[in-house]
Amino acid sequence: MKLPAIATALLLVVVSAAPATASPGNHRLDIDVLSSRADQVTGGDALIRVSMGAHTKMDKVKLTSNGVDVTASLTADPAARTLTGVVGGLREGWNILIAFGPSAFPAVKFVRDHGAGPIFSGPRQYPFLCRTESADLGQPVVDNQEGQGYRVLDATGAVTGWSRDCAAAAPVNDRLYRASNGQFKAMPADGTRPADMTTTTTLDGRTLDYVIKRERGVNNRFIYSIAMLDDETAWNKRVIYRFDGGVAIGRDQGRLPGGALYHEGLSLGYAILYSTGNRTNTHYNLTLGGETALMLKERFIEEHGVPMYTVGVGGSGGGLQQYVYGQNYGARIIDAAIPQYSYSDMVTQGIHVADCELLEYYMDVTDRANPKWQNWDNRTALIGMNGSATVPNPYLGNRPGSDECVRGWRGLTPLTLNPLWTQLDPLWARMDPPGVAATVHWTHAEDLKTIYGVGPDGYARNSWDNVGVQYGLKSLTSGLLTPAEFLDLNEKVGTWKPASQMVQEGCPFTPAACADPAQFDPWSARNMQPGRTTGDRIAIKGAYESGHVFTGKIDIPIIDWRHYLEDQLDMHNSHQSFASRQRMLNYDGNASNQVIWFTDARPAVAFDQTPQALTVIDEWMRTGTKPAAAVDKCFTTTGAEIASGPNVWDGILNDRPAGTCTSTFPIYGTSRMVAGGPIEGSIYACHLQSVSSAIAKGLYGSWTPTAEQQLKLEQIFPTGVCDYTKGDAGKPGAR
Repeated sequence: MKLPAIATALLLVVVSAAPATASPGNHRLDIDVLSSRADQVTGGDALIRVSMGAHTKMDKVKLTSNGVDVTASLTADPAARTLTGVVGGLREGWNILIAFGPSAFPAVKFVRDHGAGPIFSGPRQYPFLCRTESADLGQPVVDNQEGQGYRVLDATGAVTGWSRDCAAAAPVNDRLYRASNGQFKAMPADGTRPADMTTTTTLDGRTLDYVIKRERGVNNRFIYSIAMLDDETAWNKRVIYRFDGGVAIGRDQGRLPGGALYHEGLSLGYAILYSTGNRTNTHYNLTLGGETALMLKERFIEEHGVPMYTVGVGGSGGGLQQYVYGQNYGARIIDAAIPQYSYSDMVTQGIHVADCELLEYYMDVTDRANPKWQNWDNRTALIGMNGSATVPNPYLGNRPGSDECVRGWRGLTPLTLNPLWTQLDPLWARMDPPGVAATVHWTHAEDLKTIYGVGPDGYARNSWDNVGVQYGLKSLTSGLLTPAEFLDLNEKVGTWKPASQMVQEGCPFTPAACADPAQFDPWSARNMQPGRTTGDRIAIKGAYESGHVFTGKIDIPIIDWRHYLEDQLDMHNSHQSFASRQRMLNYDGNASNQVIWFTDARPAVAFDQTPQALTVIDEWMRTGTKPAAAVDKCFTTTGAEIASGPNVWDGILNDRPAGTCTSTFPIYGTSRMVAGGPIEGSIYACHLQSVSSAIAKGLYGSWTPTAEQQLKLEQIFPTGVCDYTKGDAGKPGAR
């Protein structure tokens, strides 16, 4: 790091002025950046603390920033022997802070400011759709007068400029109250107390009018919200960071939903942080999402101080973000987590999800004459997920018979894989040049191309792999599939075309195609091809090295809670909580910081266990000790405890007899688990073994292939079949 000449000169002057004989322990000064890491400051300011020894004269200590005295920005705390305050005026790039005083050893801190970002997420994505108007922040700031952005209009509709980064002119602050109908409403401008205003009792027992203050603006190009009780003395010094779910593939500022005003936390005095950049319904780039969370946390700390702790709360994509950010950034974002309906991560979830329509097409079309697939309960034999003969199927005129692939995941394969299909918001018409959206490759891989890389064909590299995967293997060994069915399935199941060869989707994904019955293609079969796909090793390496894969390296308190939704064929399948636990066990043999709770939802969702989880997390964080209530549990639909303790989930990750909760809530799997893969589902590309080796190991159970059948297997799998005991062949460093 090369310092500016003035910084070097200042440093030499201060060091030369240090006392020669003073005791370092009593006269040492220290500088800490409290709002972020010192090399990851944004916005031109940072919360700084200068600490000093008992014999240092506090009123004589000075702090300079790039040679300018900024001591007046600091507030003294004589008891703590500190000076603390927000230091502004930082320039982009490196800055030097120096604390010094008579008879004190000086302190030096180098601070790097990244302006409005990015910090580490890589080049910004263009084109990018602005939504400041729908968030009541006004039109975005004009930042590019030469076009190629979102058109900013005057009152007559004429173009006054273009915005590429969607900044808001200034944050907007307002006050809301909680009404008796459960809604947040704007406080009257005349200051009168609304008749329907409710009260709330905070975590420390204070009862007060339920009025909140909210700040909204743009941070790292995404729309954020900071909300807390209007009486800041009622802030309980705790923060809930709300993470949100959904599936989207980027290039969008995102919408701010009602969940940003999280009643369960606000009512108790928590501050609530929310950003559309931490909503997977906006994008699935978790490097960008982690950066966004760091920047919003930094902003909050600069405005309100360092919280006692921050706990994450959020479901689905909001749950997996907590696992990934807890792994990658630890307490810099969240100190504890309550992931709801979670997955370990998104990128490895896509491994088995992309199998869904290949297998559904095989059962519905290729092997349609087989009566086995007319019984939807039997489909678990291939997809691993639950199937039901009674749940209505919207693709069959709501006749009974469906499974989780259909009800939970149908449509996500073309959304994430096909560059020619996406549902564009009409606001894209305000982009310049017109039709720019048509030039975008609308895929998950393209959204993460700075992580996956771009291949020789100009398309983002794809990590998905099914080479050597023996679909239905466990169903073969259990007798649910015959050898003939097993061979036919694996010969004909096929794979997905490369993105560069995909064509427009048919009905129902392209509604105009539905006028022609021949265009009915819910499986996206027009984008399938024979054979298998080798996942791009550069892409897989990027997923690991960027931290998009949850590898289990996490040590914050976690209460993983979900409703049991298997009977509804919901996409939030229950084994995912245990997939995360197994990854933690694989990492260091210890998952004691993770607690798994299920609440019954049969026949319907009726109780939210999250407030109870918040209470347990609060004790855990306040005391620094895992509470007695922080144990595995399961609950009835009314929230009453069924069983708790270390053995309630036995039989899932061990060979013990099924625990009470395991027996009450049956766990299903995935297509890759049926193919012999592990429950953690984290193997992109398996190591391969010869068919003869697999036969010798007894991989096919009681079936011993004949010479003709072995030859058939070798033709289907010319490079060999999966050996899941060796882990992921695509993982960096794998052999």
